[in-house]
Amino acid sequence: MAIFTFNMPDVGEGVAEAEVVEWHVKVGDSVSEDQHLVDVMTDKATIDIESPVDGTVIELAGEVGDTIAIGGMLLVIEVEGEDALETDTDTATETPAAEPKVASETEAEAAPEPEPVKEPTPAPAPQVEASDAATGEAGAKVLATPAVRKRARDLGIDLAQVKPAADGRVRHADLDAFLSYNAGGGFAPAGASRADEEIKVIGLRKRIAQNMAASKRSIPHFSYVEEVDVTDLERMRADLNANRGHKPKLTMLPLLISAICKLVPAYPMINARYDDEANVVTRHGSVHLGIAAQTDNGLMVPVVKDAQSRNLWQLASEVGRLAEAARDGSAKSDELSGSTLTVTSLGPLGGVATTPVINRPEVAIIGPNRIIERPMFVTGSDGIERIEKRKLMNISISCDHRVVDGYDAASFIQEMKKLIETPVLLLTE
Repeated sequence: MAIFTFNMPDVGEGVAEAEVVEWHVKVGDSVSEDQHLVDVMTDKATIDIESPVDGTVIELAGEVGDTIAIGGMLLVIEVEGEDALETDTDTATETPAAEPKVASETEAEAAPEPEPVKEPTPAPAPQVEASDAATGEAGAKVLATPAVRKRARDLGIDLAQVKPAADGRVRHADLDAFLSYNAGGGFAPAGASRADEEIKVIGLRKRIAQNMAASKRSIPHFSYVEEVDVTDLERMRADLNANRGHKPKLTMLPLLISAICKLVPAYPMINARYDDEANVVTRHGSVHLGIAAQTDNGLMVPVVKDAQSRNLWQLASEVGRLAEAARDGSAKSDELSGSTLTVTSLGPLGGVATTPVINRPEVAIIGPNRIIERPMFVTGSDGIERIEKRKLMNISISCDHRVVDGYDAASFIQEMKKLIETPVLLLTE
């Protein structure tokens, strides 16, 4: 037998370490060559690590959530034969197997049989009168069974306040009547208590925590919110969907992306990344738009590359494809990196206004909020002001105040408001 030490392989250019996300084997498991051993996460992607040899796992490098350096020991496998020593991953060293200790026949015979343990005779339970008296908070003697008293305690009810039956005893039916009469008074429990639960922060959730903390720690955020009338935009979207044929269905997002891309050339500081170590701001010519997407594992940001070069239908198709890839875990590393500007939306849960956190090292993030219907004063073409039901939405933007001035952010959103409220402009060159 020989010992094979499998070190963390080089999982990508520039990657110095990886975090253990999930072990698929444990100590004592038999493994075969190419078997899936462990999932590790770098700052770019989650990677499957497979076994290079057949054998038995005898040691794991760490627990889920631990970070292992590239080239550091990942796990140790016991293998058969001297061939296992010839490996590119590490040098195996032969270790003699320990001889198991076996009791001799004489020792087995001499061992006395354990005497049977005598079960103690339980003491008789004390008899409780069914009409045992209890003292209410007001000091009055109340007749009730132990079960009724316990239920009253759990509900936080003073038995002295409950009207008893004709014989003077409080029964469950009397508690029910009390609860019914005092419905909404706070006597019914809000829910059953649960044990505390500790959850280790690992994998994607750990990356999100680190990125958000770094963003808030190093970037002086400011936010700006504007109300936008999307009535005409929603009407145009409905018309386009009604005549789309085999094209993908348009949501609001591709229309907003189109508006952003039209404005970026005039506001290049919005579509930028700031390297605060080199003190260099890069204003990007192409819009690689990150789309914050909620998944079962947490927030992911797939990227629509060269969004400025796509029409509405192409944007709708790519947004849908990337969102699905993020949800089912099939998104590739390059589809989750390289964004120059991010849009984040909670859809119908968007709330009145949001103050999103910047996706560092970008310098801005845009957040459309929930669409609501409200009456508004609207001036018609005849110059007469009327009250109409309109669809309104707030648009939020958070910016890095080291790079983007408040005036520029406000001007950008005001220009975006004009495009949205005159949606035919989105379809022109």
